[in-house]
Amino acid sequence: MAELILSSFADEASPMLDEQFEATKAHGFTHIEVRGVDDKNMADYSVEEAKEVARRFEAAGIQVSALGSPFGKIDITDDFAPHVEYMKKGLEIANILGTKRVRLFSFFMPKGEDPALYREEVFARMDKMADLCKEAGLLCCHENEKGIYGDTIARTLDLLKNFEGRVVGVFDPANFVQCHQDTLEAWNALAPYIDYIHIKDCKEDGTIMPAGKGIGHIPEIIRAYSQKEGKRIITLEPHLMEFSGLQGLEKDDVSQMQHEYSFKNNRESFDFAAVTLKEIIQSVLCE
Repeated sequence: MAELILSSFADEASPMLDEQFEATKAHGFTHIEVRGVDDKNMADYSVEEAKEVARRFEAAGIQVSALGSPFGKIDITDDFAPHVEYMKKGLEIANILGTKRVRLFSFFMPKGEDPALYREEVFARMDKMADLCKEAGLLCCHENEKGIYGDTIARTLDLLKNFEGRVVGVFDPANFVQCHQDTLEAWNALAPYIDYIHIKDCKEDGTIMPAGKGIGHIPEIIRAYSQKEGKRIITLEPHLMEFSGLQGLEKDDVSQMQHEYSFKNNRESFDFAAVTLKEIIQSVLCE
């Protein structure tokens, strides 16, 4: 039975770090997957700035589960060399923050083209990113993001099998739903390669939902995940309303994102998502 560790993208509660700490503690979470800090992406911080952020985490008694980086979230046709330099600095920041995990992606595919045409280039770039992570003593964690090479079950499996031992998976149910993939089928195929999971649910039409309210089979996946051994991270990524910095993270216009629930502010939406997730976990563990 796994020891479940609760983390979150707390920048969805607030862009300000102190308020992220407050939201994290309010729900008994012990970790944050760092992305936006004081309204700036953590990967864009200088080394000295990152040291100050690390000091604030230590003072707050909160740990960093992963660097939620934007590495690999560029077009496959973009120049890769500047991105490599950007990633090198980001990996130094991850080490300063005391995490061993770096979440990244396998490049956006040109719309209307067969991703198979770009497999060789994707794998060459992933090979470089995996090497950079290894050299920095970090774990290269690939997330199945809509529109990238590894967004379907087949292509994610292709990537994780070929890079087994060098790249692990981050399982995001909602992203699979948005790619018209069955999440239980995805879990059954990918579970041996998954290091941790993101909690974000979704309806068939793409509307983001609280955990358990969509068709992502969140309770079933948490149940299966909890059967693994050792410490296992569950990271809440609500996406229940637009938040500061979201547009910079998405390929599509975030103003077109569909939401079924209405909240007064980001903290309220985060709180609702956190309570919903904890209810599911409690139900699963009490079975």
